[in-house]
Amino acid sequence: MQAVPHDVLPPDPFADDPDDPARDLAEPGDDLVEPMDSQARTELLADLSDLAVYQALLEPRGVRGIVVDCGECDQPHYHDWHLLRASLEQLLADGRMRPHEPAFDPDPADYVSWDYCRGFADGVTATESAY
Repeated sequence: MQAVPHDVLPPDPFADDPDDPARDLAEPGDDLVEPMDSQARTELLADLSDLAVYQALLEPRGVRGIVVDCGECDQPHYHDWHLLRASLEQLLADGRMRPHEPAFDPDPADYVSWDYCRGFADGVTATESAY
């Protein structure tokens, strides 16, 4: 699997800005990140492996990435393949993900859910093993 550099994520628009509106929301200890346990690390590595398979199968068919329903804002979040991979790799390396800009005017028809990806991959595997 080819690694995606961390610099593919858009820069934080408020980096080094003394007037960052989120600065007032920070609480003592916010910079502390709990270490990832071995089970979470294993699951994250499996997700990255699955993501590579899903991209290989679906990108040639015009799928641009994965849509995730956000439990916090109740809105769908559209992630292109490379952005999702970079975010997961950053989570693996740093224990958290940097904020990133949402996709600009995404066409929902270009994105599928993680469950769709899993089902598609399972279908391809079942079809190929039948021959």
